[in-house]
Amino acid sequence: MAEAKILLPTTVVGSYPQPAWLVDQAVLRKNNVVPRVRLKEIWRVAEDALEQGQDDATLIAIRDMERAGIDIITDGEMRRESYSNRFALALEGVDVDTPAMVTGRMGKPTPVPRVVGALRRRHPVEVRDMQFLRANTDRGAKITLPGPFTLSMQAHDEHYKDEEALAMAYAEVVNAEAKDLVAAGADVIQLDEPWLQARPEQAKRYGVKAINRALEGVPGTTVVHLCFGYAAVVSEKPSGYSFLPQLSDSIAGQISIEAAQPKLDLGILSELSNKSIMLGVLDLGTEEVETAETVAARIRAGLRHVAAERLVPAPDCGMKYIPRSRAFAKLKALAEGAAIVRRELAG
Repeated sequence: MAEAKILLPTTVVGSYPQPAWLVDQAVLRKNNVVPRVRLKEIWRVAEDALEQGQDDATLIAIRDMERAGIDIITDGEMRRESYSNRFALALEGVDVDTPAMVTGRMGKPTPVPRVVGALRRRHPVEVRDMQFLRANTDRGAKITLPGPFTLSMQAHDEHYKDEEALAMAYAEVVNAEAKDLVAAGADVIQLDEPWLQARPEQAKRYGVKAINRALEGVPGTTVVHLCFGYAAVVSEKPSGYSFLPQLSDSIAGQISIEAAQPKLDLGILSELSNKSIMLGVLDLGTEEVETAETVAARIRAGLRHVAAERLVPAPDCGMKYIPRSRAFAKLKALAEGAAIVRRELAG
C-alpha cells in the first residue's frame, strides 16, 4: 500500500454522504437520533434493487475520495443506516424485532436491540463490502466496525447480566469479523468507540480490555476512533476528552481523535506518544469549507506534539450528515493542506 508509506497520509473516518436518491435524509435526521435498530424507511430504492443501488452509491464515494486526493479511503458506508446497526443487528442472540427503550448518549429516549442470548456471528457481515471496495480501488483501503464497548452501550442486556461480560462477548465477534475483513483485503481496521467518551467510568474499568480482545491477532494497521458525536447531532462539544490517555495501553496502533470543531488542546497527545494519531483537521460543524492553508495550519499544530511519521490527517468524524458537495470540497482541502506541509517538511 504505497499511499500509507507517504508522509502525512490523508484518510477519512468512515462515512461519506449517501445520495438523496438512495437515502431519505429527512427520515435519517428525524429527532437527531442515530438509529440503533433497523430504519428501513430511510431507503428510497426498492428492496429488490437495493443492493445494486448501494453498490452504485459506493462507487460514487470511492471515486469522490480518489478525485479529492485522499490516500486511504473507505467504501463510504453507503450500505449502513448508522455506523453501528448494520453489524450489531446481524448477530445471533439479538432480538431486533422488539427493541427496548433506553436513554441515549444525548439524553434522548432511544430504541435499542435486546441481547437475549449468547452473541455469535451467523456469517461475516461486512466482508462483501470490503471485497467490493478492494476490487474498485488500488489505494489504501480501510473499513470500520463498531467497537465492543460502544456496542455494549447500545444494547439492552437480558442475557449476560454484567456490563463487562457483555462488552467482552461483543469483543469476540468483532475480533472474528476483523480477521475476515483483513483476509478480504483491508489494509486498515478501525473500531468506532464514541461511547468511551460518553461513559468514562465504565470505560476506565474495562474499555481497553474489550478493545484489546477485539484487536487480538488482527494484522495490519488498527485504529480506535473517539469522537463527541456527529456535528449534525451534537453542536456544542467539550474542549477535552474524558477518556483518552488510557488508550496508550491498547494494542491499537493508531488513535483517531476529533480536534477541529471542539478546538481540542493538543497537549494531551503527549500522553499517547506510543501511538500514531489520526488527527481531525476538518470541522464538520460549519458550512464553511476550510482553505488548504487552514488545514495546513491545523496539521502544523499537531506536529508540535506528534512526529510527522505518526500523524494521519483526517476529518473530525464521519461525513454522513453533511451535503456531498461540501464533503468533497473539504476532502480536497484536506489533501491540498497535507501536500503543503509535506513540501515544507521536505525542505
